[in-house]
Amino acid sequence: MGHRDALLQGAKQCLAEKGYARTTARDIVAASGTNLASIGYHYGSKEALLNEALIQANIEWGEALKTALARGERGVAAGDRTEALWTKVTELFGEHRGLWAANFEAITQAGHSLEVRAALARGMVEAQYGLGDFVPPGTAQERDESLARAVGLFHQALITGVMAQWLIDPESAPTGRDLSLALQALSGGSRPQDARGEGKTAERGSETAA
Repeated sequence: MGHRDALLQGAKQCLAEKGYARTTARDIVAASGTNLASIGYHYGSKEALLNEALIQANIEWGEALKTALARGERGVAAGDRTEALWTKVTELFGEHRGLWAANFEAITQAGHSLEVRAALARGMVEAQYGLGDFVPPGTAQERDESLARAVGLFHQALITGVMAQWLIDPESAPTGRDLSLALQALSGGSRPQDARGEGKTAERGSETAA
């Protein structure tokens, strides 16, 4: 592995372990086995390297999500796709907690750095296209690019909010089922209270039979 790739890998490791703001150039050098001069030669600055590492880490997370969903969607009914999507998203939050913490740190820097803002904006566009794939299949809307973009934007907005809740308190953060029920209710489908009511009726029936 060349110094450029080693630096990128080391920067991603530092983002996950130390966060965006606390990572120093020496941290990256130690994690990558390179030297300080390599950072300037290959990336220009530590900030540019961290920005690239953050973008690449987010792309890799997106690919991991798409792979997991492709496996999980086999045999999944169309109406369950939202729950399947968000169940996988929340599972991956636990595996990439350091990355999400680094994302929020980078967001706080965006107001003070055009470079950071541009890096995050590029990552947002990548995510919008990827999440836009979750328009229900087999419909005319699936081929509608404006709708696919809107779906991507919507899921991206939800991810940011859900991510914040998982970072603060995973125990009370919403599950895939919670989000699916809420979206059904908001779209005029089955309401969460209906589902709970059915469950209680079934429980009462079981108690009576016993």
